[in-house]
This record gives sequence, structure tokens and C-alpha cells, in this order.
Amino acid sequence: MVRLTVDLIAKSSLHVKNRRDEPLGQYLKKLTHLNFSNKNIDEIDDFSACKNLSVLYLYDNNITQIHNLGFAFNLTHLYLQNNDITHIANLSSLQNLSKLYLGGNCISVVEELEGLTELRELHIENQRLPLGEKLLFDPRTLQSLKKSLCVLNIKKNNIDEIKELACLGNLNQFMAEDNRIRDIKELEYVLSQWQKLWYLDLSGNPVCQKAKYRDKVMVMSTSLEVLDGKEVNNTARQFLLNWKAFRETKKKIAQEKANKQEVEQKLGQNQSDFCCCLLLTW
Repeated sequence: MVRLTVDLIAKSSLHVKNRRDEPLGQYLKKLTHLNFSNKNIDEIDDFSACKNLSVLYLYDNNITQIHNLGFAFNLTHLYLQNNDITHIANLSSLQNLSKLYLGGNCISVVEELEGLTELRELHIENQRLPLGEKLLFDPRTLQSLKKSLCVLNIKKNNIDEIKELACLGNLNQFMAEDNRIRDIKELEYVLSQWQKLWYLDLSGNPVCQKAKYRDKVMVMSTSLEVLDGKEVNNTARQFLLNWKAFRETKKKIAQEKANKQEVEQKLGQNQSDFCCCLLLTW
């Protein structure tokens, strides 16, 4: 078993070269970036001497649990993609974390991120889920991220509903390719809540097969600049918005006319009934 420890860092050829004659404790304290990606690491052990760490690369390893990172108060970027992690845990003390990469693991629930008030990006794409299961979201975690999260990557996770994500009002980029999203009405509601969204990728979802899907989405979200990898043409969008406004106005006029005719018919019927009553009385 390979553990990430102070000893492993000290023996790394890169750090031996960089440290030279500097005392190990002093060198570790100065470290801001640490890259131990693709090193067959199974476990994160104690390396709390690296107190000023801001960026940690641990992708492409064999890590199953997230722990022993409570010391890293200055950590802003954490790369843990392509490991064997099954649960998100022990990250609440990383209050300066702004980017979290967890793609390609075995996580089934997005949870326990309540303390990460500075988290701007969450990448949790392509989880290796049991057959028939989809990635779930703890409502408490979503509520805690609604003011900070700007980028969310959830592609290839068998997701079929996104209504619960509507609370993430500061999202400006949403990547959800190759899922099972199909409800255009639900999409319209969610986009109405994401007023800052400029990048949206839903390619590979059933909803993309709906009639005039692209035209509808361009009208639903006037802030969008890129949809499914293609730039949104503002001239085309303005035409669609004008056409939508014209149709709505026409429909409103027709409805008002129908209502007026109905009222007139009722008045006419009432007058007729009144006259009949008078004749009968006479």
C-alpha cells in the first residue's frame, strides 16, 4: 500500500532536488503546490507539515477515502479525479476551497459540502455507478452552495431530473452531457432561475431531440452565449424573441375578443330572458 506521507514527499526526486540543504520542516511549510498524481497512492496519510498548501494534485491514483486534509486551511484547488472514492467526506474545514475535481470516482451522492462557502467549481462527472443508479444530490449541500457555485459539471451520471438544481442561482456554466434529461418544461423552469448562465451543454440528452429544441432554449435563457458547444447567434435569438412576443400578443388579442363576445352573448341572452318574462307577466 502506498500512502501519501511527509516521508514520501521528502523522498520524491523533485522535492529532493528543490530542497537541497534546506531543513525538511522549513521546506514543507513553504510548499504551496503538491503533485502526486498517478503514483499508485491508496491512502492519504498525515502530511500536515505542509500547512501552506494551496493546490493538491492526487488524480489517477487508487484512493478510496478522503481524509487527513483538515489541516489544509489554505487549499484552493483539489484534484481527486479518477480514483476509487465512494463518499464525499472530511472536507468541511477547507473553507478556502474554490475548485473541487471528483470526476471518474464511485460517488453516488453529492453531500457533505456544507462548510465550503467559497466553492466556485464542482466537477463530479462520469461516476462509476451501479447499473440503473443515478447521481443524487443532498438538498442541504445544494442549499449551502447556492450563493457560491458558478460551475457545475455532472455529465455522464444517468441524471434524468435537474429541478432540484434550480436553487444554484449563481451558476454561469453547466455541463450535463450524456445524461437522461428529457423534460423541456422542467428545463425552462430551471433556466428561468439561472439568470447568469452563459454556457450550457446538454448534448447527448433526450431533450435535445425535441422539436425546435435549440430555438426554444435560446429564448428560455437570454444570457446564454454557448449552447451545446456552439455559439448562440444573437440576431437569431432576437428574431425568435420578437416572433414569440408577436404570437403572444396575437393570442392575447384573440382571447380578449373571445371574452368580449362571450360577455355580449350573455348580455343578449339575459335581455331576451327579461323580455320573455315581461311578456308572460303581461
